[in-house]
This record gives sequence, structure tokens and C-alpha cells, in this order.
Amino acid sequence: MFAQQSYLKTKVNPGRAGVFLDGKYLGPAGNLGFARKYAVEPGEHEVRLVEPRYEEWSGKVTVTAGKTTTLSQTLKKLPVPQPPFGSLRTVDSEKFSAVYINGKYMGHADEFNGGTQRLLLPPGDYDLKIVSTSGKTHEQKIKIEANQTVTVDLTR
Repeated sequence: MFAQQSYLKTKVNPGRAGVFLDGKYLGPAGNLGFARKYAVEPGEHEVRLVEPRYEEWSGKVTVTAGKTTTLSQTLKKLPVPQPPFGSLRTVDSEKFSAVYINGKYMGHADEFNGGTQRLLLPPGDYDLKIVSTSGKTHEQKIKIEANQTVTVDLTR
């Protein structure tokens, strides 16, 4: 006899917030919404929602065996930072790889890869870490300068 499968879905504003379940990055909240869900063991789980322009949220969710549990949450917007800024562009074959700056989740790689898509950062030195959804990790130090773009290309 097979155990009943349980799932977690999210209805989070903003949908680009990173979802962490029991410390594991699952991807952007929008990916775990209407069309997709994440298989999870029944029971109580710790959830964190992280988006750098919003206050972080954490809490517990109880998933019932054989059911789909939906987590609904709206994050509170933080004040807008002031310039000057430099920018970081990330190129990764896994578009939902998590991007961390100085240990803080900033978004997923595809958010910072495109014609006008960049992560704006104040000038300075940073520790960059990119973790794919499969667990592959890339770490390096970067220097951001005002009005300049640093590109980290992991497809080479």
C-alpha cells in the first residue's frame, strides 16, 4: 500500500519571493502557485519567504497527509534604497538558481539576466553565492562599482 502524497502550494505577494521549506530553497513562490505544487511529507514544516525589497516572513505550516496545503502571505514592502548603484548580472543554465549576496537571498538567477534585468547594489565588495535547485554551488567575491555592471556567467 502506498502512502498518500501531500503537497504545498503558495499564494504569495510578491510571487518572486524565494520559498524555503525546512531550510531548503524550493524556488520562487510564483512557481508553487496555481499550476505547480511541491510534494512534501505530512507534518509541521518551517517556511521562510524572502525577497530583498520586502520584510522577510517565517512561520510554520502543517501539511495534512493526502492533501494540498496552500500558504497565503503578503510581504510588507521595505523603504526604497538610494543611489549610487552598480549592478550584478547573473547567467546560469538553471534559471531558478538562488542568488545570495553576503549570505542573504536576493532572488533567482533569471531575474538578473536580460536586457535590462540586473541586481542593483551599492558600490562595495560582496560575497556572491549561486546555488542551483539541484544543489550545485558557485561562490566568488565581486566588486561592485557605481554605474558599472559585473557579469557572472556560469554557462561557460
